[in-house]
Amino acid sequence: MDVPVSGVLPAFAQPGDAGADLTATEPVTLAPGQRAVVGTGVRLALPDGTVGFVMPRSGLAAKHGITLVNAPGTIDSGYRGEIKVIILNTDATETYAIAAGDRIAQLVVMQLAPVNFIQTEQLSTSQRGEGGFGSTGYASDQEAHHGTV
Repeated sequence: MDVPVSGVLPAFAQPGDAGADLTATEPVTLAPGQRAVVGTGVRLALPDGTVGFVMPRSGLAAKHGITLVNAPGTIDSGYRGEIKVIILNTDATETYAIAAGDRIAQLVVMQLAPVNFIQTEQLSTSQRGEGGFGSTGYASDQEAHHGTV
């Protein structure tokens, strides 16, 4: 995959990692609740039939409340512009400073399945049906979770 960069080449931290680290090209300071669009300096040509997803880094989220507003960000194979990351500081009290070169997100590249959309009057039935938004519950054992046995 061709990757002209003005920043740091995306890199996997460990063999077998799904996400390659993306780094900031500029320093940014985020006050509590503030968001910013941060450049990575990376432009790439993904192979046809693939897509890139820009994902948050779990350590930044867990330790500092830093996440991505539109996670995952979608990078289509035809896009040739710089990958930019929309970062949000969700911490209620702490400011967070990003330095140039800091790892701010991960890029996961995946194969796409070919899909054809066909208009229909009726869908086949399924066990789940139209249930959504928590319809399958939250606890692994609903009765034990609610105190009934």
